[in-house]
Amino acid sequence: MRTNGNLVLKLAKNDIKSRYAGSFFGMVWAFVQPLMTMLVFWFVFQVGFKNPPVENVPFILWFAAGYIPWIYFNDGILSSSNCLFEYHYLVKMIRFPIMNLPFIKILSSLFIHIFFIAFLFILYTIYGYTFSPMWFQAFYYSACITFLMTGLSWIVSSVTVFFKDFGQIVNIILQLGFWATPIFWAPANMNPGIVAILKYNPLYYIVEGYRDSFINGVGFWEHGALTIYFWIVSAVVFVVGILLFRKLRPHFADII
Repeated sequence: MRTNGNLVLKLAKNDIKSRYAGSFFGMVWAFVQPLMTMLVFWFVFQVGFKNPPVENVPFILWFAAGYIPWIYFNDGILSSSNCLFEYHYLVKMIRFPIMNLPFIKILSSLFIHIFFIAFLFILYTIYGYTFSPMWFQAFYYSACITFLMTGLSWIVSSVTVFFKDFGQIVNIILQLGFWATPIFWAPANMNPGIVAILKYNPLYYIVEGYRDSFINGVGFWEHGALTIYFWIVSAVVFVVGILLFRKLRPHFADII
């Protein structure tokens, strides 16, 4: 077990390095691109359009708390969709536990995500917010999103082997999912009926959870029904992912 864990960790570290191999700044790009996106949003909406505070919070703080978990989810799902093709030489190894391959992609994205959680700590401090132990609740929501992504990554990666265009479909779904998640819109400003429907999106729980951690100071246990719903959905996705991956696994080597 320890050997497998060390191997997964090593492969995840190598995965981050390989993504930016050959570029002058290397791994720096993994952090620069999301930071530049947030900088652009800050300049356009807070400096340019002078966007008013959202729920009495400066726009950039409200936006960053929702956008950072989305970066993690989006990157983890997209990178895991083609992981079996990328690691085809491992897929054909009889003894290698290939169910770990999608998780390797998620783990490499998690390393970057942890940096951005630390960035949120710094950002809120710069804006004069007093440090609160509740900020560490963001790591609970990171665990939530990691669990959800693990099940989804098994589904996406295994289906993509047989239907290569599925990766492009996933990309489109993620683009739609961005707008179906309260990253750029505030639930308080939406029609309650529409919000009630959008709450069925598991990422609603995650994004609002990050804001509860950094802005509202609300514990996840205070959203009992939503917490139970999220974990039920995530558990179902996790089990479906395991069953589907195991069912299709015998055919991977022949197709790849």
